Amino acid sequence: MPKSSSAADLLETASLPLIIREKDVEYQFHRVILYERLLKAYPYTRARVWKEARTDIPPHVRAHVWAAILEVEGDIHSLYSSIDKETATPTDRQIEVDIPRCHQYHQLLSSPTAHAKFKRVLKAWVYYNPQYVYWQGLDSLCAPFLALNFNDEALAFSCLQAFIPKYLHNFFMKDNSAVIQEYLCVFSHLIAFHDPELSNHLEGIGFIPDLYAIPWFLTMYAHVFPLHKLVHLWDTLLLGNSSFPLCIGVAILTQLKSQLISFGFNECILLFSDMPEINIELCVQDSIRIFCNTPKSAIYRQHARPAKKTIKADSRPNLSYYSRDYNDQPTNDLSMEPKTIEELRAVKCPHISAEDMIELGEFSGPVQSKSPTKRKHNSKPMLLVIDVRVQEEFNKGTIPSSINIPFQSAFCPEGNLNPCPAVTTLNAHPLQVKVVVGGRNKNALNFANELVRLGYKKVCVLHKGIDVLRNTSILTIPPADI
Repeated sequence: MPKSSSAADLLETASLPLIIREKDVEYQFHRVILYERLLKAYPYTRARVWKEARTDIPPHVRAHVWAAILEVEGDIHSLYSSIDKETATPTDRQIEVDIPRCHQYHQLLSSPTAHAKFKRVLKAWVYYNPQYVYWQGLDSLCAPFLALNFNDEALAFSCLQAFIPKYLHNFFMKDNSAVIQEYLCVFSHLIAFHDPELSNHLEGIGFIPDLYAIPWFLTMYAHVFPLHKLVHLWDTLLLGNSSFPLCIGVAILTQLKSQLISFGFNECILLFSDMPEINIELCVQDSIRIFCNTPKSAIYRQHARPAKKTIKADSRPNLSYYSRDYNDQPTNDLSMEPKTIEELRAVKCPHISAEDMIELGEFSGPVQSKSPTKRKHNSKPMLLVIDVRVQEEFNKGTIPSSINIPFQSAFCPEGNLNPCPAVTTLNAHPLQVKVVVGGRNKNALNFANELVRLGYKKVCVLHKGIDVLRNTSILTIPPADI
């Protein structure tokens, strides 16, 4: 008889590509047994389920693992049975039009039985959420949950009901323009933060996220990827916070950069008219990297789900990209505050809160960190502070180790930075987060926009400027030789 796999063999298999792991019968057998034991003890094993899901989720138990991650609990079948799914409503016609076009290549979802189930689940969601309206795309969101829970409509409904508030809070309001426009602005900032070259090119040809990204975010990519790819993407998306989908979008653009950077407007429109082939496993890896290298306040959204009144202790592992939403954390005078769409559009890069800056720069001060990044002992500071105030103001008090590049004299007529020791320091730190700090005028915003135009990566602006630090012990008098 063949020998069973040892722990070392299973560990080695876990390091192989996902497509290989899913075809390894013995590996899947061990993973399924483990998950079934964990699910029987849920919710007491919630943290362990999260931890194991970081490795992979076996297809055989994916439906119930997703439900556990989404914290679906209670008597869901009684709830679903109590919802009116039969009475005719004004949205019925649109639902009936959308369903026959939703993932109809899928053998299960293309059946008449599936269409009837689709309609009941969608009608239940609309009925149960009177504050929202039915938007096209809701059918795509429902599809993966229905495919996984084909014989359990109540669980499919409950997963959809838990998923939407977390990732699409207020997206399905009758007037959702403010929510979507803020989301797209933050997405544009994130592109510029990680890839200013691509951001400048797309902006230059007028190919803005409004033209291609709305179906991505409104359906959390369920409209643009086939289900066999989508489930692998959502295996990780469900572990991230509500901002993680933005990082997925940047990862997709990163994968297509070689094409996009050489395309004009019409070619870009044509490229995204039908989603190009995307390596999902690489996309997931890039998304995690992007998230972990982005200060959490840089992707703050005022329209994200408000903080829960109570947060279950130890319900999730305290690990980088699995961290809670920015809005779930306590706020203080150094936290981010809402900005209007006009204010967001006025700058090409994100803002960063003073608390994130303090942690990343290893400054001392009263702060409760919300950054998703983890610092290593004795590691170098992860940011470079650029103070763009005039030298007289800079000399009266600034952030420790910051460099001074006064905005008024920073650029030559050709638009490049004038050479000076501070610019040399800036150029010597290409991978560090660059925090532009100014006073009450718009010089910091304008300087940051110019840095993005020049192709500098990881540029952001300190929210509320230098004044936010006046009541802290952070500011110091710079050495005379700076």
